[in-house]
Amino acid sequence: MLLTRHGIYQTPSAQVQNAIFEWRLIFNKIEDTLNQFCTLMPQSAETLSKPSPESDSRSFRQILAMAALIIAGETVFLLPFVVPRIFRPTVLDVFGLNNLQLGVAFSVYGTVAMIAYFAGGPLADRFSARKLMAIALFTTSLGGILLASTPPLNVLMWLYGFWGLTTILLFWAALIRATREWGGNDSQGKAYGILDGGRGLVAALLASISVAIFSALLPVDPAEATLAQRTSALTQIIWIFTGFVVFAAMLVWFLVPEGQGSQAGYTRKKLTLSGVKAVVRLPAIWFQALIVLCAYAAFKGTDDFSLYAYDAFGYDDVAAARIGTVSFWVRPFAAIAAGLLGDRIGLSKVVLWSFILMMLGSLVIAFGFVPPGVYWLLVLTVAGTSLGIYALRGIYFALFQEANVPLAITGSAVGLVSVLGFTPDIFMGPIMGYLIDRSPGGLGHQHVFGLIAGLALVGAIATLFFRRLTQRENQLS
Repeated sequence: MLLTRHGIYQTPSAQVQNAIFEWRLIFNKIEDTLNQFCTLMPQSAETLSKPSPESDSRSFRQILAMAALIIAGETVFLLPFVVPRIFRPTVLDVFGLNNLQLGVAFSVYGTVAMIAYFAGGPLADRFSARKLMAIALFTTSLGGILLASTPPLNVLMWLYGFWGLTTILLFWAALIRATREWGGNDSQGKAYGILDGGRGLVAALLASISVAIFSALLPVDPAEATLAQRTSALTQIIWIFTGFVVFAAMLVWFLVPEGQGSQAGYTRKKLTLSGVKAVVRLPAIWFQALIVLCAYAAFKGTDDFSLYAYDAFGYDDVAAARIGTVSFWVRPFAAIAAGLLGDRIGLSKVVLWSFILMMLGSLVIAFGFVPPGVYWLLVLTVAGTSLGIYALRGIYFALFQEANVPLAITGSAVGLVSVLGFTPDIFMGPIMGYLIDRSPGGLGHQHVFGLIAGLALVGAIATLFFRRLTQRENQLS
């Protein structure tokens, strides 16, 4: 018997029942709010979901829908993550932060996101992906207005918490579900590979264009730019990205169809935790979550490439940003190739080899094998490490098909895997910041990539267990 906050004694089982009841109340409140919001919005894209007798027209609509998903899937993270990833040295100076403080802001985002992943899964199973994603993009753009004012650290933390809700609760599971529906039963690797590869292409284009604009806004020699000039240039980049997020919201609204989750009376069902309960009983999901965790931690490490070039090799802000964009350009090729290859030889097999490649590239940096002044070797190392990281990013959610997760509970599966797999949003930022600030120069960055190499080894082992488990289950069935 335990004492509750109301002074009433309850058994542990009664407390569990009360907790479940409170979660259902929260879900129902979210549901009522979204229903009221969605009734105010036009239904201009619903006709896109109706089948057409002309196959070429249907294929064209599928291409448009995937293009919208690609643009939205990358654009939603431009403000919270892409800006500091490309312009990290500038962001630190303009906002008056050190690496640890920026890492703490990221961890605020990650903490909020953990709750949002869990709640967002049932929402994606219940509501139209199109409506959820459009609302998410528009509200995310509002944060860009505040970011452009270069707020102090305490406000920045609140802003990252806000983005943890807008980019995850309403967006993430809806994006993954829409992509799975697009891929059907036989093209999951291709669907997720195209999604992440396309996102990478969008990111690379935006990164290259934004670096060019940033450079044009500074003096001929960027090293001579004053803090005021760098602040002005970065602010204009933030405004450009904010406008692009609004543009992505419009694309989603007009090009993405309603999807299966909003048809055939599905939307009349109340939000429940039944999908989560079903997903928890799937053993392979837990190994998939560990795979995502290790791969995503490495992805967070790509934030360090530009600062690594700046600290360890003495490049200026613009040159360091260009090193960071190398990773962006690898992403589309790595993700699409991994998806197509995964459909041919097996997704989990490609995941395994990607972890091995990621580990080898990280070890090159960790042991300091890249000497100063050898630009081509630095670029090759960044590109090779990114190849393994982005191959994993492209296909680790495609493993749902190999794990035999029913389509109807995809949102809940995404929520559970994301809650565990994306915990690096909480711990990688502070850990990276601590390691880099503790050991100035290149040494701190070597420690970061030594950590990533260790996580790659854990991911490879988890993949072996995942393969063994799914193969045994397929033999039994």
